[in-house]
Amino acid sequence: MNRSHENSNEKDNTLTNRQGHPITNNQNLRTVGNRGPATLENYDFLEKISHFDRERVPERVVHARGAGAHGYFETYGVVGNEPISKYTRAKVFQDKGKQTPVFVRFSTVIHGGHSPETLRDPRGFAVKFYTEDGNWDLVGNNLKIFFIRDAMKFPDMIHAFKPDPITNIQDVERFFDFCASSPETFHMVTFVYSPWGIPASYRMMQGSGVNTYKWVNSEGKAVLVKYHWEPLQGIKNLTQKEAEEIQAKNFNHATQDLYDAIQNSDYPEWELNVQIMEDGPHPELDFDPLDDTKLWPNDKFPWYPVGKMVLNKNPEDYFAEVEQATFGTGVLVDGLDFSDDKMLQGRTFSYSDTQRHRVGANYLQLPINAPKKRVATNQHGGQMMYKRDLAPGQNPHINYEPSMLDGLKEAPQSAKEYTPHIEGNLVRESIDRQSNTKQAGETYRNFEQWEKDELLNNLIRDLSSCDQRIQQAMISLAEEADEEYGRLLKEGLQKAEKDSSTSRPLGNIDGDDAPGDAIQKGHDAQPY
Repeated sequence: MNRSHENSNEKDNTLTNRQGHPITNNQNLRTVGNRGPATLENYDFLEKISHFDRERVPERVVHARGAGAHGYFETYGVVGNEPISKYTRAKVFQDKGKQTPVFVRFSTVIHGGHSPETLRDPRGFAVKFYTEDGNWDLVGNNLKIFFIRDAMKFPDMIHAFKPDPITNIQDVERFFDFCASSPETFHMVTFVYSPWGIPASYRMMQGSGVNTYKWVNSEGKAVLVKYHWEPLQGIKNLTQKEAEEIQAKNFNHATQDLYDAIQNSDYPEWELNVQIMEDGPHPELDFDPLDDTKLWPNDKFPWYPVGKMVLNKNPEDYFAEVEQATFGTGVLVDGLDFSDDKMLQGRTFSYSDTQRHRVGANYLQLPINAPKKRVATNQHGGQMMYKRDLAPGQNPHINYEPSMLDGLKEAPQSAKEYTPHIEGNLVRESIDRQSNTKQAGETYRNFEQWEKDELLNNLIRDLSSCDQRIQQAMISLAEEADEEYGRLLKEGLQKAEKDSSTSRPLGNIDGDDAPGDAIQKGHDAQPY
């Protein structure tokens, strides 16, 4: 028989185990005498230690180091001077002033869960909208393009950027070996090796959906769309030297900055902008609009602000919310749709598949991931299931559809279904308009002088240690992008010293000296 704790020695703050048993001694094992040995029937200890042994889920392969916050998105209800319903029927964007709860996870990409937040690396920028139609995940990065345009290359790219499988140290030669062998990476390399590769904080960096998506209106007509988050706090980036100075003092600086700002009611805000393009291949452009390595020029495809996001609440528990938060590019609501973007197609399987591996088949039952609306499914079983998604009045014996025995029913189609026409041979080919270096040259010319100097210094320092074939390939790409860019890179490499190791983080200054410095500066000690 259950007893209320008011009628026992238990109080609201009494420690219990997961079975609800009050813990009377949390300091000592049960042992034979006070020196032991311990006995196998130490249930409280066994439950405590076995949970401790399992309290880490598998770390994300990418985006392991992250920080997060709660907030809301407020829609403007318009695109320029037109109602947004002209382009999308997604309810999250209708009705000016409507607010939708969000959870955002910022991250670095390549390195592990406790790596420094000053490393040269793209940053993840993932937003979960808890909309009235269910969840929408807008999963992206701080930079608006990506290294590759085809998901087939993604595992190889990450392998090359991750630590060497023998030394377990990131190696710049491995990074440039992949990039020099994959010319489409050059635009992203230009960004990552510039100050844009080290944002000063999560609050002061841009975000982008990176992939090309589609919006669908109530008539079932679609347009291509790109998403861009612009920080209303402004944008700040760091040089390599500045980043290393910060890292020496605090390798959690970006997480702390975000947490402290929200704690002090200095709530960070971003405006969501979209670029819109008619659906189709657009042969008049010198790039394919589905190519993630390309920017859509804003003189041809202007940015339209469609809403604002405010982050105003820190997580109550890091693991339960930030670590277990799951995102997927396939999580779209009605009025939002997929394009044929090859990276998007691959990510849509990979992201949700990863969450099932990391957190379990029932990861969407966790509060941080569950939609803030009714859920009724016929999914059943799986690790860590703690409830069935039953609808009111649903026959609990019926976990299939269709049924005449009070099971779940399909929803009616409320608007015209989007039915794109697909035609062509099944092939394994790259897109036609690659134009791998043109935009990299435009980006270089748009940099301020100090950004150009930082880009070249970082590239020269790292490439100078690499194989000559890699150097020559990178010089050729830079020359193709911009005459000055290529000439200064070539001249810098001709003058650079070539005696340093490549086993170090990207852009690292004098990292080769660190192991020797540690021995030389270390203080002798006697054994104890």
